Amino acid sequence: MDFYSHIYEQDTEIYEALVGEDKREADGLELIPSENYVSRAVKEAMASSLTNKYSEGYPGKRYYGGQEFTDKVEVLAIDRAKRLFNAVYANVQPLGGANANIAMYFALLEPGDTILGMDLSHGGHLTHGHPVTYLTKIFNFVRYKMKDIETGEIDYDQMRKTAKEIKPKIVLAGYSAYPRELDYAKFVDIAREVGAVAVMDIAHIAGLIAGGAAKNPFDYGFDLMTTTTHKTLRGPRGGMILTRDSEDLAKRIDKTLFPGLQGGPHMHQIAAKAVSFKEALQPSFKTYASQVVANAAAMADVYKAGNVRMITGGTSNHLILADVYGSLGVTGDEAEKLLDEAGITLNKNMIANDPRRPMDPSGIRFGTPAMTTRGLTEADSRRVAELMLEVLTKKTPPPRAKEEVIAIARAHPIHERF
Repeated sequence: MDFYSHIYEQDTEIYEALVGEDKREADGLELIPSENYVSRAVKEAMASSLTNKYSEGYPGKRYYGGQEFTDKVEVLAIDRAKRLFNAVYANVQPLGGANANIAMYFALLEPGDTILGMDLSHGGHLTHGHPVTYLTKIFNFVRYKMKDIETGEIDYDQMRKTAKEIKPKIVLAGYSAYPRELDYAKFVDIAREVGAVAVMDIAHIAGLIAGGAAKNPFDYGFDLMTTTTHKTLRGPRGGMILTRDSEDLAKRIDKTLFPGLQGGPHMHQIAAKAVSFKEALQPSFKTYASQVVANAAAMADVYKAGNVRMITGGTSNHLILADVYGSLGVTGDEAEKLLDEAGITLNKNMIANDPRRPMDPSGIRFGTPAMTTRGLTEADSRRVAELMLEVLTKKTPPPRAKEEVIAIARAHPIHERF
């Protein structure tokens, strides 16, 4: 209660919700691959007095006075971000990943210009051109897909052909539900061939890249990277835009984000980003990133042994996309609810060429960033996967499954010092 002592005195309803969420997280297992646990230091930065301060502009060029400490915080965040990702420029002000992508589009494009990005149904993201977003009313999105759903191979030949026909201004890589690594060199080659900017949205794998467990797209010539700062990077909820070496692109990004799209940056959030970036620069973070991948592979082995079809046949990163409807006769929505009852949190998800609707799809998406933060290893991950399959096969969560989940969770408490 110490952390919420003033809330307890002033607002018991919010206090009860916060304590309830703490208990849910402590006694359950978080498998949503876009979620993680932050350190106490990150929490303290988010709750700091910097939440009081308006800081429109950039370090050394603010519109308000009293910026001595905000400038120090943002410079530290920028410097650490550049070190993590081998970037020459970094903008740490985006409030989230979607904001980062929107700013990137408006910095590089005119209304009506074309972006070539991954289809949502094949693993892409809403902000990569799904028709439900307002971005599609402004820009022209053309989507590429996998050639082989069982291996995850992108149809690069078709992608190149399409790029030559439509002449996109941006060739966009990145995903929210794709379990394999992309061939970055091919993306860059296609972008260069048609005169496009090569952009990678690393939101899901930023921590894997920072920890050396995944390839860095900048090493293959990508011009820009957008990202969230939570997920595998294990920072506060927020976004960031990284530029490999072009000062012109970096200036366009800065001007578009502020004053073009955002007002005052959230300095408490930027301080928390800086704290998490320092954590990610430590040698222990490399161990963490490699364990995330190892744990996901262990879970995939169990699903393979259980004859559950996985999109792309398994995983090379932190997440798994499983066709539970086709393999076990339980829909994604049913699976999400059943596992939630057992204390395991994940999300329903469309699979490629899914015959079902988005709110009750064929698949589930789950991953290992948060459980790895708690200290679970391959053996633990295999057991969790076995429990999941037991619940989904029986289509009811046996009482002992919930008991075992609680036991596993309590044996691996959420440590707030990394």
